[in-house]
Amino acid sequence: MRSGFRKISRVRSLTGGTRWYLSDDCLLAAKRMMYTVEYRRFYLRDLEYIVVWPSRSWLLRMIIPGTLCALGASLWRWVDSTAGEISIGIGLVWVLLELALGPTAGSRIRITGASIDLPLVARARRAGKVLVLIDAAVRASREVSMETTGSVATLQPTGTSVQTGSATGSAAPSIADASQTYGL
Repeated sequence: MRSGFRKISRVRSLTGGTRWYLSDDCLLAAKRMMYTVEYRRFYLRDLEYIVVWPSRSWLLRMIIPGTLCALGASLWRWVDSTAGEISIGIGLVWVLLELALGPTAGSRIRITGASIDLPLVARARRAGKVLVLIDAAVRASREVSMETTGSVATLQPTGTSVQTGSATGSAAPSIADASQTYGL
């Protein structure tokens, strides 16, 4: 039996990381910390928005390769030119790799009644691909829920009438209005 979940993203860390899975009705985050795994399920019908932004902390990641380059320059100058060249080379490759990968990303997921800060993607440039997958799943789940709501309303016998009070009819928004207000 195949699972309905497919992996859409993975964010690694020193103590574990977070893997994101998507199914027809929910988004699942499996956060691993050392030897434990914590699962968070976000139902697509409750999803209000997902925000991903580039964080500035990736500039702090340049401190280590910059220090490695400075150490290499001092080694080259006072101790040994070969050791200095190797250290400078490793530092420059590291800096170029960080620049090529781009900024790291922060993210916030807002569901009905809660806002959760979990890393959705490691780098900001990958966020567009992941958000397109989630957006397609949200739209599909809302179309299915609108179809089932429409089919429930047509199952009513034609001879009976439904009385609605003026207060309840104007206060409840329609499903079509709600699906247009979500900015996914």
